[in-house]
Amino acid sequence: MDPFTIVFTVAALSVFLLTVLAEYKLIPVLRSHKAGQRILDIGPRWHKSKEGTPTMGGIGFILAAMLVMGAFFVWQAAVGSPADYIPLALTLAYAVANGAIGFVDDYCKLIKKQNEGLTWKQKLFLQLFIAAAYVCVMAYTGNMDTAVALPFRDTPLELGWFYYPLAVLVLAGVVNGGNITDGIDGLASAVTFVIGGFFAVWAFTTRDEQLSMVSAVLLGTTLGFLIYNFHPAKVFMGDTGSLFLGALVIATAFQTDAELVGLIVAMVFILEMLSSFLQTLVFKITKKLTGEGKRLFRMAPLHHHFEKCGWSETRVVAVFSLVEVLFCIIAWLVL
Repeated sequence: MDPFTIVFTVAALSVFLLTVLAEYKLIPVLRSHKAGQRILDIGPRWHKSKEGTPTMGGIGFILAAMLVMGAFFVWQAAVGSPADYIPLALTLAYAVANGAIGFVDDYCKLIKKQNEGLTWKQKLFLQLFIAAAYVCVMAYTGNMDTAVALPFRDTPLELGWFYYPLAVLVLAGVVNGGNITDGIDGLASAVTFVIGGFFAVWAFTTRDEQLSMVSAVLLGTTLGFLIYNFHPAKVFMGDTGSLFLGALVIATAFQTDAELVGLIVAMVFILEMLSSFLQTLVFKITKKLTGEGKRLFRMAPLHHHFEKCGWSETRVVAVFSLVEVLFCIIAWLVL
């Protein structure tokens, strides 16, 4: 086994085992502190039985990821060229910062004893601020290019200064999409696991060690967490976990100068976000025009629409994961 494969395998297994152990220890602690999920009355009524399930489980797999990545950075510092891994360190920092926003949001929900933490404006401001900081530092360190690679074209599209605000919006938008996708047992974890698999294949094809570490983290955290999060879930990741995963996925695309590929593999997140946005927009427009609001979907976001159509949670997770596989195949063709 070559060194590249050994490092990837050790990292993925370590993150997986640490995640399993961390969640095993964390779930009783969350229960003892009554850190249970509260279900909104406007949500699916069949989800009411989940009320009280421990949330903020994302803390466990974030700690696991940080421990393994920390060990990797220490090892790289000891053997030679730590400066080469600045993009990976910044990407991880961006993901952890978004996880911190999620933690504050989850904690506020527990304090308020309701399923509403930070306001959407507070959350969006913090996400945009962190995305802007990530873009600025990546650009300052020479790890961000304003030219975007396009499929089937040798010459990239140069966006100039316009690239930077667009990058901030894309980062924050996909992070929110990942957050919205975490609405039923195992969905966000399963979809992100597929993305982690795509990153792994990409990393092994290009021998990109930084990409391989991201894929190891995504595969290890999501698979370890799915043991407890698959239906019926024993714990939810909360905004703490979903914001971390969404941020890690999209920031990796910027880290590898493959923004379009990132948008394609994050398409399930984006569609989930768009379904909620369009549902609200259509309702407001039709209410203003006719006095009675119309809905585009039976319920938003999209996974709840299919639940309303009679699909079980496991079927939704399976189908959405297969759709994610298709998007990953499209992304591979674009590479």
